[in-house]
Amino acid sequence: MVVFAGQGDARRSMALLWRKGEEPGEVRPGPKPGLSVDVIVEAAIEVADSEGMAALSMRKVGERLGRTGMALYTYVPNKGELVDLMYDRVLAELPATYDVSGGWRPAVASWAEHTLAFYLRHPWVLQVSRARPVLGPNEFAMLESMVAILRDTGLGPRRTRGVVALLFDFVRGAARTVSESRLAPSATGVSDEEWWRTRSHLLEEVAPGVTDRYPMVAWLESADGEPGADDTFATGLEVLLDGIEAAVARI
Repeated sequence: MVVFAGQGDARRSMALLWRKGEEPGEVRPGPKPGLSVDVIVEAAIEVADSEGMAALSMRKVGERLGRTGMALYTYVPNKGELVDLMYDRVLAELPATYDVSGGWRPAVASWAEHTLAFYLRHPWVLQVSRARPVLGPNEFAMLESMVAILRDTGLGPRRTRGVVALLFDFVRGAARTVSESRLAPSATGVSDEEWWRTRSHLLEEVAPGVTDRYPMVAWLESADGEPGADDTFATGLEVLLDGIEAAVARI
């Protein structure tokens, strides 16, 4: 499931993201607590965190707040604007600045670790495509913090833009794999151990001598121990940072 940002009314969505103008009905009298854009967005994030993006609807968010879905439309016009607001809101969890006193490389490593942890806290964010940015304040702040780390490498804006895209793609890809691995047992009703055990036996049965047919794959799998997600991420990040460092050295 891929969700594209900016599916709602552009003017209304941008005004809500940047809080331009007053929110309608910020607080209303009555026995139930007043609604606001912030309250609705926080409830929507809770729904997405606990049940996934597919479960998100104005009705579901309204139920969490003890209101009807229709009651939310005064504050947030539609689900499209709501997704934009949710996405930008959770990005505020990421650090605004990083310590670069030790150089750009450890700072990028810290950024990558924080961003991976962020995606795993909110796996639904991975379904929001980066093809069209939300253009909210926290999205700009996230990008600003990343570029600030790389600004002094001397790569220049064009190459730095490519490095930033590569880093985001790497971290998002790693987070997606971990997130899907965590989801697979409950979604399929089969544990990872059972899945691999069953198919390993079947592979030996239907494709005898498979290791001889694919010797490079056999060599790859000959590494000691099972590759953990942490080890895979650390190795990939190290190689990526080595490549950036080589690019910087060629300037």
